[in-house]
Formats: sequence, C-alpha cells, structure tokens
Amino acid sequence: MSISARLPVFPWDRLEPYKAAAAAHPDGVVDLSVGTPVDPVPEVIRQALAAAADSPGYPLTYGTAALREAAADYLRTWHGVTGADPRHVLALIGSKELVGWLPTLLDLREGDQVGYPQLAYPTYEIGTLLARAEPVRYDDPVAELDPARVKLLWLNSPSNPTGRVLGAAELRRIVGWAREHGVLVVSDECYIELGWEGEEPVSVLHPDVCGDSHDGLIAVHSLSKRSNFAGYRGAFLAGDPAVVAELLAVRKHAGMIVPQPVQAAMVAALGDRDHAVEQKQRYARRRVALRTALEAAGFRIEHSEASLYLWATRGEGCWETVADLAKRGVLVAPGDFYGPAGADFVRVALTATDERVAAAVARLAA
Repeated sequence: MSISARLPVFPWDRLEPYKAAAAAHPDGVVDLSVGTPVDPVPEVIRQALAAAADSPGYPLTYGTAALREAAADYLRTWHGVTGADPRHVLALIGSKELVGWLPTLLDLREGDQVGYPQLAYPTYEIGTLLARAEPVRYDDPVAELDPARVKLLWLNSPSNPTGRVLGAAELRRIVGWAREHGVLVVSDECYIELGWEGEEPVSVLHPDVCGDSHDGLIAVHSLSKRSNFAGYRGAFLAGDPAVVAELLAVRKHAGMIVPQPVQAAMVAALGDRDHAVEQKQRYARRRVALRTALEAAGFRIEHSEASLYLWATRGEGCWETVADLAKRGVLVAPGDFYGPAGADFVRVALTATDERVAAAVARLAA
C-alpha cells in the first residue's frame, strides 16, 4: 500500500467548492478558514534575514549557538521556564514538520499508540499514520489511554481549534501520570502568547508544571503566529536532554536543517518583544469585532479563551454553516476537520486584514 493510500483526504481539498462560492461575492471572499498570517513581517526580522543572505556554507542542524541561546532566553523571560538550557534546544523547519515526522523520528511502529486531543490539529493523526502507529483520541489522557501502549502523548494548549487552555494544575496531573508510566509528553505551544481571558497559558516546562526537571517532556514553539514568520518556516523545540540529543542525531542524517538566514531571522524575532505585542493587539481587535458580530448573528462561542480562532456553533451541522456563510462571501473551516466532536462547530480564524474583518462583520449583520 502506498503512503498516500494510508492517509485521509487532505481536509482543505473538501473546502474548495465553498471557497469558490465565497469568491463569487461581489466584494470578494473573506477567508477566515486558515490561520495563516496576513500582516507584514516585522522590519527587524527582514533586516536580519537580509544581513545573513550571504550564507554559502551548510547551516547547523542543531541551530547556531546564538539561536539556541535566544530560544532559551525567550523561554526564561517570556514563559518562566527557569531551567531552560540552550544545550537542550533544537531548531525546526517550522513546527508542522516536527508534528508530522516526530513518531517516525522516535522510531514508533505498528502496535505503538499516539494520544492526541479529541479535537485537534489533523497533523497529529497524520504523523502517527506515517509511522504506521495507532492514533488514539482522548478527552482525558489519564483516564482513557493505555500506558502500556501509548509511547507519545500530544498536548496542545492553547488548543487549535477550540482555544481551550489547560491550566498548570491540569498539566501537572497529566505530566505526573506520564512520568509514572514512561510516556513521552510533547506539548505543542505555538499559540501560547495568545491568551485573551481566563487563566494565562503556561508551558509544560514551567516549574509549576514539571518541578525542576524536564525529563520526559518536550515543548514545541513556533514563530509563525507571534512574528508573522510562517513563510520563513522557523520553530524550535526544547526539553528532555536525551530526547533532544536523539532527535538531533537522526535529523543530522536526514538533512532536516533550518537555512542559515532563517536562523538569523529567528534570533532577531525571539529577541524583540515589541513587534509581538503589536501583533497580539491587532488580533485582539479583530477577535472582539468578529466575536461580537457572530454572537449578534446567533452563534454561540465555546472556549476560545486563547489562540487565533473562535470556536462557533449555531446548533446545526458544520457543513450547513459553511455553505450559508460562503453564500455571504465568508469562508470558515468546518469543525469536523478537527475530529467528530466538531461536527456542529466551525472554526473562525482571526487572520484576516482589518479591512476584510470589517467586511465579514458587515456581511454577518446583513
């Protein structure tokens, strides 16, 4: 059987007819279906990229010392990870690459299980299937997963698609169970800076969660959302020294290397707080506008206390909602892309320009 035959249909291919319908609107489509940044790359990042453009040699798979120190300092300063160590940081070619290939890189095989949230980014499942392991959805990993079979446990807080935040106490409970049974916990924290209300998102590497040790834990951080870095493909992971060393060894053989100019741009992005604060303020304004308009139009918003999305329902099948909004020129993602539990929801992204958000608000009101 070919690899593609083992995988489900790419979700967004199913959305194409609705995208065409939305694009037929006289004022054009408002695409709120994908969380891709639309605002300019900050100047400090572009300057760093350009300054490193003359990079004829092979870059380091590990990441430069400057990059690993910048990542460790970012974790210490922004997220209170007191034990962050640059030796235990590894550069990534964007975080999706890591999500898609981690089970294979860890040598998971048939019979091994990978746990991931009931509502989740589809690539957790895809990465598991690529390794021929078994994907298992959970609501509560401690109560539902078999520790004898689960080798890798994905966490995602704040969640894509729901925006739900796992507090420090809940993370501590899960980490304690995983350590007791030798299950590796990998926390996808790419939305960690985008908390809006309720408990502030916390890293799995924070001492309130894991104490003074990162054993059995990996945190994955992306620059795509905070720094409009998606087109550059730059991210990093940090945590358990033995796991980082194993991943580095395999990635060296596979040639999984972040280009040198991108590494330099990552250093600049991680070291500059102002642009990230400014970007978060943009998303905050768009969130208020879209949430107000959706609720006025009869939608109920669940969770959504963090991340770049509103998890919305009006008590009908998600594709019915998608079709109706497409007629108004507004494209959203159907909730069943993220699991069967999303069948009555749609995910509404905040990643549209102010002008397009204003257009969506007007169309929802009409």
